[in-house]
Amino acid sequence: MKIKHLGTLSALAVVLLSLSGAAQAGGAGERGDRGGLCSNATLRGPFSFIGHGQILGLKKSADGTFHPYAAPSILDDVALVTFDGAGGFTRTDFGVIGGLPKGGQTTFNPNQNGAYTVNSDCTGTMKIVYTAGGAVPAGVETDLNIVVAADGTLVESVVYRAVTVAGASMDGQAVCPPDCEQGVQESFEGKKVLVYGFR
Repeated sequence: MKIKHLGTLSALAVVLLSLSGAAQAGGAGERGDRGGLCSNATLRGPFSFIGHGQILGLKKSADGTFHPYAAPSILDDVALVTFDGAGGFTRTDFGVIGGLPKGGQTTFNPNQNGAYTVNSDCTGTMKIVYTAGGAVPAGVETDLNIVVAADGTLVESVVYRAVTVAGASMDGQAVCPPDCEQGVQESFEGKKVLVYGFR
């Protein structure tokens, strides 16, 4: 009797494993039919971000040539970004540029918001915009290319465009305004904030 039950259980286990493999194999196709692995809804709730990089100079608006500052400025930044799951977010950050707090402010700056897009392949973009009322002037903007990973709990990003509101290059050939796009080498990493083990 025991041998018959063991044989039945073994056969059942093989069938379940086969079905599981078929489901997994079909899962990618099914996800693809629904539009892929990710969407704007993948990012929802608070994420803690850390950033590091250098601000190197200004890009001339007329011809796109790069003109360095007299010395690059090192940037370190921490931020809390709260995604709404529908393409918008709010952001508060504290940063240090060239060894000094951004805008002279030693507390977090909540005067930021932005928009994001997550594509079906989990790549996307983020646009951070500083608004009036903070130590950083309104109109400062940072645009990033992102990759969403780790089951939607990790955002890796690199800045591809940064806009300032004032400055001049070392050679005086680029002055903001009108040449307000900076040359930067910056990356940010964001991790989902877990509360009591729940996402």
